[in-house]
Amino acid sequence: MVRDRWVFAAEVAFVLVAVVGIGLWSVPAALLVGGVLGVLACERASVGRAAGGQHGGSGAGGERQ
Repeated sequence: MVRDRWVFAAEVAFVLVAVVGIGLWSVPAALLVGGVLGVLACERASVGRAAGGQHGGSGAGGERQ
């Protein structure tokens, strides 16, 4: 869906702006935050693939049933 792509693009832009803003204050803090957010993004993507590519519904959030 087109709306999902816009939401994803907005999320990515928000995270990039936040990490750059932190980087202007402290580079090590930006690297740490960027690493943590990268791990969270990978976990979120793997949950989406494990649920058969379905977003939403009872399978969202990674619960096992």
